[in-house]
Amino acid sequence: MKRGLQEALISLITVAVAFAIGGLAVLIAGSDPIEVYKSMWLGAGFDWPFYYLPGNPFGVDLLFAEFNLQQTLINFTPLVLAGLAVAFAFRCGLFNIGGQGQYWVGAVCGLEIALRVDGVFGLVLATIGAAAGGAVWGGIAGVLKAVRGAHEVVTTIMLTWIAIYGTQYLYQVGGPFADEAAGQPISLTLPEGGGYRTIWGDLQALHIGIFIALGCVVLFWVLLNRTTLGYEVRAVGFNPEGARYGGVSVKRAIALSLAISGAFAGLAGASDVLGVQYVIAGTEIPASTVGFTGIAVALLGRNSAVGVVLAALLFASLDSGARNIAGDFPSELARSLGTIIQGTIILVVGGEALVRWLLRRRRASERETPPAELPPPAPAIAAETPA
Repeated sequence: MKRGLQEALISLITVAVAFAIGGLAVLIAGSDPIEVYKSMWLGAGFDWPFYYLPGNPFGVDLLFAEFNLQQTLINFTPLVLAGLAVAFAFRCGLFNIGGQGQYWVGAVCGLEIALRVDGVFGLVLATIGAAAGGAVWGGIAGVLKAVRGAHEVVTTIMLTWIAIYGTQYLYQVGGPFADEAAGQPISLTLPEGGGYRTIWGDLQALHIGIFIALGCVVLFWVLLNRTTLGYEVRAVGFNPEGARYGGVSVKRAIALSLAISGAFAGLAGASDVLGVQYVIAGTEIPASTVGFTGIAVALLGRNSAVGVVLAALLFASLDSGARNIAGDFPSELARSLGTIIQGTIILVVGGEALVRWLLRRRRASERETPPAELPPPAPAIAAETPA
């Protein structure tokens, strides 16, 4: 079986196991899993295309289907970018666990530029600034890894909390960028028409950020598969010593891969702030988990462009679908069902990744272990000469 098909099959089995465990939780709660999952499907808006079948045979409510699908796609946009941020670093053998911090740095840079520069040019500049802010934040960890050997898991998670608390400081009451008239920890709000243009819907409408996200998916694939940098990144991820022997600058590849990862995460922050929220509220900063969810998206998507898109769509639909579960079902479990399924996916995928890592370490140690020394040969016994 080809490796790509094998990876896709593993991901499908993982999702099936997660839904089975989620269905078991629903069953224990005394509800019908099939009905609940059907309600989640409708809550995610996936019934929308069936409205256009002749005669609308399934009785789709177009208004609700459109609204639910819009919410799914709005959630999908930053998740794709956060997943790319983790996946690109993974392809270089690095674990970028700091996507949440890069997300907030990008959000702050994008919002503050958009507040100061009007019009389309301002939005373009804000988008570039968000990507640059995330790239700088990710690049710090990359340089520390390349120059000093500091582990990227430690540096990225520390930089994440610096970004979170730094953003809270900027927008606290009396903070440098806070709205003084509001009397609460919040930023200035983008004026009407100051954010990304909407393309579908009226209330919490889908915005052009989805095109930025899909464009980044194409860029991700092109960078990895059609550029010299992508070759170097993949070579370092496969075997750093072999890449160095082949003339690849391992330090350069590490630094650039984390900077590019940070740029993707920064754009995720811009898509939320410039396309949906139009403001940064201090109380919402610790509650955001987009960057952390991107880790699960990348793992489930097997660090491929298409895989990340499909995994992001699944996670986005779980979030919007669980919030719209209808019928006689405990509200507490309804809100948590999406999280249960996501957590199971992370557990299964993470466990499988850990087993693979341990097996690689074992094979590497076996290759490095010198063969046991053979005992010295026994001394030759001279044949006795007959007298």
